[in-house]
Amino acid sequence: MSIFGKIMGAIFGTSASAASPDAAPAAGGSAPAAGAAPMDSVDVAAILDKAVAAKGEKLEWKTSIVDLMKALDIDSSLTARKDLAKELGYTGDTSDSASMNIWLHKQMMTKLAANGGKLPADIKH
Repeated sequence: MSIFGKIMGAIFGTSASAASPDAAPAAGGSAPAAGAAPMDSVDVAAILDKAVAAKGEKLEWKTSIVDLMKALDIDSSLTARKDLAKELGYTGDTSDSASMNIWLHKQMMTKLAANGGKLPADIKH
């Protein structure tokens, strides 16, 4: 399973784990489709805050892709983040991990929101 799929599955449930990074966002209609399972609105902050609390360490998932991955028990190594960058179409220098991490976090927040995730207002996506 892709790293992107693992993150989506951890937040939206296992039915979202088949999601691809290129998946179209949820339909913009005012009425949700019946049975549209991972596209239902999901409170991302509640899920991640609970995951962070269970870890018992300070993890800043709102600003850090590494902490977001750690909170979800997903490999956050540089190799894993480079793989995620490749999945999401990163065209920058993967040796510049700081820039790549910022880009990855922004992409994940954008994709979570596009797939029905409710994000706190202070998250820029």
